[in-house]
Amino acid sequence: MPSVRRFDTAAGRIAAIVENVSASLREALQTRGKAGLIVSGGSTPRPVFAALAQQPIEWSRIYITLADERWVSPDDQDSNEHLVRQHLLREAAAPAHFIPLKNAARDAASGAAKADQALTAFPWPADILMLGMGDDGHTASLFPRAPELQAALHTDLHCIAVTPPAAPHQRLSLSAHALMDARAVIIDITGPAKWATYERAAAPGAVEEMPVRLILQQQRVPVHVYWSP
Repeated sequence: MPSVRRFDTAAGRIAAIVENVSASLREALQTRGKAGLIVSGGSTPRPVFAALAQQPIEWSRIYITLADERWVSPDDQDSNEHLVRQHLLREAAAPAHFIPLKNAARDAASGAAKADQALTAFPWPADILMLGMGDDGHTASLFPRAPELQAALHTDLHCIAVTPPAAPHQRLSLSAHALMDARAVIIDITGPAKWATYERAAAPGAVEEMPVRLILQQQRVPVHVYWSP
């Protein structure tokens, strides 16, 4: 079962996540000489990124990539790469090696193979995978009812193109295989609606119904859930 920590304030949640991530990265640098961090987009991780960017870690030996990406220009406000460059790849963390998923292909389906190839430069397994969770139980861009969901759950590739059934933009998403290729997972959620979604996802049920169950219902990789109102 996941380890769950509930906080009264966002500040407490953010500080605990930053402490966990920083300790994991430092341990990886000490034992393996480099470290890998996978992050997600959205508004929730922004203050976490800002706090991480100030941590005195040897960022020049850390590789960062994305759990998923919208097929938009990297300077688009909807781009997860844009978010990471604005809030994480700055200050102390500026020297980190960033591996984007978006490339020059005409669409996500055409660009998936190139993104998968780019991910060979990432030091698998990831030392920390930071995920969010949608109200529909999706994580990364593994959406319920997405036509590519079965392929994403079973492929040996690290990256796959996804067409969300409702959300805008074509996507690239790490596959189940890649998401589980991690030493530890953090799921960062806020608000009562997300807590209710988490409780549903933590209960027995099909991964296809709520893909975040892929993470929550396995016992091989430690999972840490952080929540605040």
